[in-house]
Amino acid sequence: MSCDGEQEMYPFDMDEELFADTFSEESIYRFGSEELKISQVYGANLGVAAPVWDAALWLCRYFERPSFDLKGKRVIELGAGTGIVGILAARLGAEVTLTDLPHAVPQLQKNVSANKPPNGWPSVTPTVLPLTWGLDQGQFPSDWDLVVGADIVYLTETYPLLMDTLTHLCQEGATVYLSSKMRREHGTSDFHDNILPQRFDCQLMRRDHTQNINLYRATLRKTEQTQ
Repeated sequence: MSCDGEQEMYPFDMDEELFADTFSEESIYRFGSEELKISQVYGANLGVAAPVWDAALWLCRYFERPSFDLKGKRVIELGAGTGIVGILAARLGAEVTLTDLPHAVPQLQKNVSANKPPNGWPSVTPTVLPLTWGLDQGQFPSDWDLVVGADIVYLTETYPLLMDTLTHLCQEGATVYLSSKMRREHGTSDFHDNILPQRFDCQLMRRDHTQNINLYRATLRKTEQTQ
């Protein structure tokens, strides 16, 4: 299936009984000269990590612009899900680490393997690692160039954990890019307008009114960096 348009396949509150039987779907996504084959494994165990969300496609299209140079950048993706954003970044020359909860790691590994360029990765093979916000971030370095996430702001109880994770990863000056579907019922606006700015200098980069998606850029304030 070719997916040049954007799609939101399922809402966040999914009935586990609906996905009691696991099934997979492969889709082709094109970004400029890059073509990605992404497997989406639907099942009760993957939940929201299974689909390619609109906000992920939107972030991919932001990164594919010629003016956005990812070559040689050290990038970590949070809540990577299918890995489409990080895989595209790796295809464009970045050194990428893809992270999500442990149950999403096999899907990420499969998609990384399926999207190795014919002549090999421009930089290095993307690394896939489990990362539970608020718990595992200390096992990761803090010297990234970019920390990225697409549609990862949707559960209010995870916001303090996400903040702690972002704070650790950005200690040495990383820039954060968050692409978010602005769901009022999930307090997405509150996170970006009130919670993230408590520690980060934030800027709204782009807004898609049609799809209700915002792209934010943020950097950790010097006062929040440990000495």
